[in-house]
Amino acid sequence: MSATVGLDVGGAHLKVARLDAAGALVAARTVACPLWRGLDRLDQALDEAADDILPTSEIAVTMTGELVDLWPDRASGAAAIVAALADRYGAARLAFYAGAVGFVDRDAAAGHVARIASANWRATAEAMALEHESGLLVDVGSTTADIIPVANRRVSARGATDAERMAADELIYLGVARTPVMAMATRLPFGGAWVQPMAEHFATSADVFRLTGDLVESADLHPSADGGPKTREASARRLLRMVGADLDANTAAAAELLARHLGEASLRRLCDAATAVLSRTPTAPAQTVVGAGVGRFLARRLAERLGLLYRDVAAGWTEDAALARAAADAAPAVAVAKLCAMRRRPAETDGGRSPL
Repeated sequence: MSATVGLDVGGAHLKVARLDAAGALVAARTVACPLWRGLDRLDQALDEAADDILPTSEIAVTMTGELVDLWPDRASGAAAIVAALADRYGAARLAFYAGAVGFVDRDAAAGHVARIASANWRATAEAMALEHESGLLVDVGSTTADIIPVANRRVSARGATDAERMAADELIYLGVARTPVMAMATRLPFGGAWVQPMAEHFATSADVFRLTGDLVESADLHPSADGGPKTREASARRLLRMVGADLDANTAAAAELLARHLGEASLRRLCDAATAVLSRTPTAPAQTVVGAGVGRFLARRLAERLGLLYRDVAAGWTEDAALARAAADAAPAVAVAKLCAMRRRPAETDGGRSPL
């Protein structure tokens, strides 16, 4: 194999990373992949990323796309994604990440669905652990946030499945682009009162963080809630609709206030979850927040709020600033590629023992 490619097959995005034969990061990207619309959307996303999936590369795969409602359950979804990738690339090139089990081939994947499903968070945390890093991994994406403690070269997560991780405050359904505003706060300040937001998909977190000036447009790859433009004016109009108001000269400032309030509510929610996770080991809590994902600006602010150090997950992956940004956005894809490449070099990782 001349290279290792990492794929993170999500329900909304495909993340791709490529390492060269020496294990150095050379490419990373994120493309839209609305998998809930059909499995053909995965093929389209893979076509878009084809330049980074070399014909001779080994392909390491992690996924969350099995969660979309295209399938009746996670097992069906994982099996469909595994089969689609095997049909496209051939089973011999594929290695599926199964969490603590390590990597399994196409034939063994059916027996490890519970571990393969939604394991991308663990790939990032495990790659961090194997690189002798400790800290609190905070990966804030377009849809969700992962909060994972890493210490003593071990992933110290309490949960494994989505249900367990949600109960443990390690998986928060809050992202910076796709989260409906009605799920971000139970009440909003408007017109001198607290107003319960409409239970309608009128606006998303992309509108919020566009108005606060935090959103990088490459983080918002899907249509807006109303299919309209992605401008500050359009975002303000959508956000005001959540409180039953229209955008005009008298309400423009109110839209900005709503956005700031929702941004602060998002940070408080993450801080509450992170504090709960940190409180498990009060004698020696993590001293550094390691930020990943397109919303890692919230991870940086979380570190400031909690009085902790901060660094981007990609800080040690490359000296190319643009590539580092793309890699941090697509961290699970980079991580799964690194883990796969490292298992072929056991003597370099842990005294001759395989890291997985």
